[in-house]
Amino acid sequence: MIRVKKILYPTDFSSYSTHAYFHAVGLAEVFGAELTLLFVYSPAADDPPRGPDFWREKLLQIRPANHAIRVSHIFLEGDPATEIVKHAAAAGSDAIILGTHGRSGVDRLLMGSVAERVMRDAPCSVTVVKLPRARLTEPVFAGA
Repeated sequence: MIRVKKILYPTDFSSYSTHAYFHAVGLAEVFGAELTLLFVYSPAADDPPRGPDFWREKLLQIRPANHAIRVSHIFLEGDPATEIVKHAAAAGSDAIILGTHGRSGVDRLLMGSVAERVMRDAPCSVTVVKLPRARLTEPVFAGA
């Protein structure tokens, strides 16, 4: 039996992270787990500059509709992958649920991948959620 009592959901407020949020909330409901919402502020990535207070307030606005889910908000500064892994270890997280931009090849090599680094270094299970590819509403046939 899998026991999940503490779920860590790191966000960067992108649509990719938002998609992962619904997975994290769903798992928290199923397991009756505590959900920790984490944002890591990196001044170098704050473009246009809004400052830490803007991002802290944005983080605090995230709340599941299900009020039975215990939620905490953590705001850290530094390198996102490093801080996510450190917090997961310190908090005793059972699972990390995060989104990915789905970059591959040269983009991933040049930009690095927070999700990949977290998967490699995390002290617990990691679920990486990506946005589904767009599906065609009608079949497309050659020559049609």
